[in-house]
Amino acid sequence: MKRSLATLATVFALSTAALMNSAVAGKNDDTLRVAFAEEILNLDYNYTTKREYIILSDLIDDTLFNVNPETNEYEPAVATGYTYVDDTTIDVTLRDGVKFHDGTVLDADDVVYTYNWIIDEQSTAHAKGAIARWLDRAEKLDDHKVRFHLKAAYPLALRDMARRVRLRQDNAYVVDGAIDQDATASKLVGLGPYRVAEFEPGQKVVLERFADYYPESTKGPLAIKTIVIRNLPDLGTQQAELMSGGIDWMYNVPLDVAQSLGATPLATHLAGPDLRVSFIVLDAHGYTDPDGPLTKLKVRQALNHAINRPEIASYLVGGSAEALYTACHPAQFGCTQDVAKYPYDPKRAKALLAEAGYPDGFPLELWAYREKPVSEAVAADLKAIGVEVDLRYVKLESLNQARAKREIPAYIGTWGSGGTADTAAIARIHFDPETDRNMSGDAEVAKLVLDAEQTMDEAKRAEFYKQALTIIADQAYWVPMFTYSQNYLVNPGLNFPLEPDGLPRLYEASWK
Repeated sequence: MKRSLATLATVFALSTAALMNSAVAGKNDDTLRVAFAEEILNLDYNYTTKREYIILSDLIDDTLFNVNPETNEYEPAVATGYTYVDDTTIDVTLRDGVKFHDGTVLDADDVVYTYNWIIDEQSTAHAKGAIARWLDRAEKLDDHKVRFHLKAAYPLALRDMARRVRLRQDNAYVVDGAIDQDATASKLVGLGPYRVAEFEPGQKVVLERFADYYPESTKGPLAIKTIVIRNLPDLGTQQAELMSGGIDWMYNVPLDVAQSLGATPLATHLAGPDLRVSFIVLDAHGYTDPDGPLTKLKVRQALNHAINRPEIASYLVGGSAEALYTACHPAQFGCTQDVAKYPYDPKRAKALLAEAGYPDGFPLELWAYREKPVSEAVAADLKAIGVEVDLRYVKLESLNQARAKREIPAYIGTWGSGGTADTAAIARIHFDPETDRNMSGDAEVAKLVLDAEQTMDEAKRAEFYKQALTIIADQAYWVPMFTYSQNYLVNPGLNFPLEPDGLPRLYEASWK
């Protein structure tokens, strides 16, 4: 009995000490310590894609406009306003006195250079895929005005300006007279509220509040002086660091871990909405097997009926997660819910397989790269109707490479739309005929998606998306699964607002 009491006393003392450390460490030196599971290897978001890079870029970079996460309206940022001269010409007026982190004042030359470089044939920027399809060229009208010449009418040009292109100094990608695509990868001179003070690729990034950041920005005022982002790939290590005060913030936390640690005084569990969705893409076209089971409509419908989406959403994701039946997020413009739905019905799934000629099921190689418990639950549901699943759980890069070679018959994907509440942000990347993510091969769907991107009339855009989504559901090209709820664990002494689009904005954090 004495030993038990002593043990309890020790545990209590350690927990109390940990609580005191975690509650005051960050506040005392005004440093927010953040954990990322993914490595940060490149500071330049123009050349990267993952959400961790978006979070970092929102701290060190700025754009012409911001998107208000509450209203989805465009707000002034580095630009003060815009005018549509006609459907294919946009004039943008720049704010006066906006400074780069080296003290240089931004002007039209910087904006024109940035955009024209992104679409240059020599550029390998990731942002090129989004911008080159609509931008013909950017032109300087005067020191504070830029004219954008579009290839065709494109209603999401301002969205791309707000979310995809980070502004660079004139000739930023030229070093000693030669083009250097990596010129800003490790030494970035940005416009954002924080400047890079130290960068160890794959290890940590140290950011300091930029004293000359323009006060009119919607990102301010900034409450925290220093932000340190550390790469901690192991979830257990992140938990231990949070409990000891080594970090103050971690995200993308599994539900059970978030609930367990959040129930203690050592951490606060926050759960908020997210525009990210999960889905299974099926090789309906037959790229991997022209006569394979997935080319049969009834087989694809059977797979849709086989997945217990509500249970996965409730018990493995939690929070605001909901079962999904459309190939987009319900909060996005144009994401109609009036489509064919396939409720969880294993008996119906087995009957459809039999009607399709597979009464005993068939083997299926299913690829996945995140949320292993979700992947395993999907595999179990499919096995219950006779589908012998070979679950290939790999790194995202491996999945991307195999998909590009048309070696994947089915995969569990996710898409966050970059925080954009518009069906265009998910539809084109997955149903454009030129992308390897499009495994339907449906030319009509591709045309509808592209038509939606090239009309300024919102009613017509919505109708195009409705027609496309109806076909996708009728043909069961996807198994839409669930919307996400983002789980965070944070220092109990930290205020961290949650936005409707699910994008973490660390510049909004403050100490209690």
